[in-house]
Amino acid sequence: MMTEKMKAIVLTKPCKADELTTTKVSIPKVKPGYDLIKIKALGVNESEVTSRKGESDPDFQFPRILEIEGAGVIAETCKNSKFKVGQKVITMMGGMGRSLDGSYAKYTLVKEENIIPFESDLDCSIIGALPEMLQTAYGSLSQGLHIKKDDTLLVRGGSSTVGLTAAILAHHMGAKVITTTRNEKKLAKMKELGIDYPVLDDKQFKQTVKKIAPTGVDKVLELVGFSTLFEDMSLAKQGAYTCFTGALGGQWTLDNFSPFMIPTGVFLTSYAGKY
Repeated sequence: MMTEKMKAIVLTKPCKADELTTTKVSIPKVKPGYDLIKIKALGVNESEVTSRKGESDPDFQFPRILEIEGAGVIAETCKNSKFKVGQKVITMMGGMGRSLDGSYAKYTLVKEENIIPFESDLDCSIIGALPEMLQTAYGSLSQGLHIKKDDTLLVRGGSSTVGLTAAILAHHMGAKVITTTRNEKKLAKMKELGIDYPVLDDKQFKQTVKKIAPTGVDKVLELVGFSTLFEDMSLAKQGAYTCFTGALGGQWTLDNFSPFMIPTGVFLTSYAGKY
């Protein structure tokens, strides 16, 4: 296997999605503390989109095989590995797709500390989409918002995969969940999934939320970005937490930001996992 070639998508410069092409590269060699995974499925994350556009953090360098997560089986292990060849695993982060090559390839070499074994009858196409989505949703709720039973949570950008996952997790944790969508056709399905208050993100959005939570919400998960952040914080009560996790609207930064833009008594946090 050491001298074999594999198919991979190697990003050499910023490009459009339809400009990504496969090429042949050497299969990574196993080294101490790293195991080789044969990739069966993977999700597409905002991280890859950002990197593809050339807008990633300084830890990213060209050329690079993208993707910060993946699901597959152990293909080869390093000496004294705790994993076995053929074992089902998922992996995410730990520098993947940024400072290290990721899983836009047949095989990827991963630090053992970033490999998680699992057993499931679910198809790999489902498993592959779960790691980063679940850790982002749960991390935002637990570390960014300290969610607890009986909290009222507002999820802005609620019909996104992370938004839906966070809303469902928070509901099962005992919180009352208000979550948004710009597509009226999605409201019934969101209710069916157990979300307490699916609301339409329209011109009446603020008034709708105030009717549900007249004294304000306890927690806000911001997934749309700076274009809605301050509006959402205005709906939070004193002592509330707002966690900035995503920017589906495309605006990650704000010129001339001042701490006084944050409402008095409202806490602004963020969650980005650990790369």
